[in-house]
Amino acid sequence: MHPGWILLVAIGIVLGGILLLRLHAFLALLLAALAVTMLTSPDALRDYGREQVASGAWSAEAAEQFVNSAAPQRVATAFGRTCGSIGILIAMASIIGKCLLDSGAADRVVRWALGLVGQARAGLAFVGSSFLLGIPVFFDTVFYLMIPLGKAMRLRTGANYLLYVLAILAGGSMAHSLVPPTPGPLYVADELGVNIGTMMVAGCLVGLVAVSVGYLYACWANRRWELPLRESTDVSLAELEKLAQRDESELPPVWLSLLPIVLPVLLIAGRTGLDGYLDSVGPENAPSLLVTYKPAADFLGNKNIALIIAAAIALATLAWQKRTSRKELAGAVQTALASGGVIILITAAGGAFGATMRQCGVAGQIAALTEGINPMLILPLAFLITAMIRTAQGSSTVAMITSVSVLQQFAASGQLGFHPVYLALAIGCGSKPLAWMNDSGFWVICQMSGMNETEGLRTITVQLALMGIAGLAATMIGATLFPLV
Repeated sequence: MHPGWILLVAIGIVLGGILLLRLHAFLALLLAALAVTMLTSPDALRDYGREQVASGAWSAEAAEQFVNSAAPQRVATAFGRTCGSIGILIAMASIIGKCLLDSGAADRVVRWALGLVGQARAGLAFVGSSFLLGIPVFFDTVFYLMIPLGKAMRLRTGANYLLYVLAILAGGSMAHSLVPPTPGPLYVADELGVNIGTMMVAGCLVGLVAVSVGYLYACWANRRWELPLRESTDVSLAELEKLAQRDESELPPVWLSLLPIVLPVLLIAGRTGLDGYLDSVGPENAPSLLVTYKPAADFLGNKNIALIIAAAIALATLAWQKRTSRKELAGAVQTALASGGVIILITAAGGAFGATMRQCGVAGQIAALTEGINPMLILPLAFLITAMIRTAQGSSTVAMITSVSVLQQFAASGQLGFHPVYLALAIGCGSKPLAWMNDSGFWVICQMSGMNETEGLRTITVQLALMGIAGLAATMIGATLFPLV
């Protein structure tokens, strides 16, 4: 079958499986991967094998073994390779998030931010702390954590509830799509060969622009419409009063609360910066202290080791703050891993889907169709493809996983003219539009904040779309001014 038809069949299976058959994203992606590999011709497999040999990635024997392997085996191999690449990171991020919640460290971070900017600028505190917490903690969890604090602040101030809701949404949602180790940007960076430290730094910079636009919209919407504080099923107003008056002595100190979030970013970014410096000046011209420190930086700055250290600190904080027994600590870890395990399965199935898409020859077809295209047009193209998939099936993570499988060829072919991190950022920004009724996150925000559907569409949907467009604009400006190649 022609690779173009295979691509349409694959996307049809993913979207039809999720929308029509109501399949879990893991099953839809896995079925699409199996369909693609069964439809792929032997000639396309041989061409793919020859490409891998020519690039030095495989030996001739490995390529021959790949071509002769059964279709399910090729899917299983790609599935396992993705698990090996990002499974530990997602598992550790899940543990960090759970421990931050249970120990009160996340609550401390929010209160610290509120104390830093003052109650009059509570919206800034919510947007900043939700972005920071959104780096290791999945978005739904960040919103679950922070919306009661937003409601409690509304009880204190008597106003600005819509501002608090949209501020929480702005920070947490952009971190979810741009900054590893959340699964979407983590997978996209891995597929495009982008160093995780580079993705973290670039994601934070573009996220700052997008979040600023989202916050400005939140301020405008707050002046235009009033969102009343309504009773909701998650927490009663009486419980909110109790939460707002919680004694700070029950919470861990600020430095310890921030450590599991900040430390892995510093370790990974530090290793990336050191590698870049040594490459530019040469080890023989670098200070001897840096050369001596290099092996330690390579170890501590390894993405898996950095997240394991952060998870250990988060666990120790929970054990110390709550005087948690070993049994309770094991229960917290088990809960975290159960949540993270689902994300690992979805992401690994997406890895298998992406690998089979590359093997079927669709990359060559895309390269032929886009030959001579202005590299800067690739970024809005990536944004639009991701946005269409996101709008159709609702999940930003699935949209990123699906679109990078189609767009990976741009980075592999050297066609970009700028660092592939910009392509990763464009895909992340494209996962924001359009949030509506088929998005589970849309319903989580509406139900927990007390919004009705009309209020959600005119605020949540518009804010996320504006942030995605602003992020794309910042990405294109960055690729023009600082191509990094």
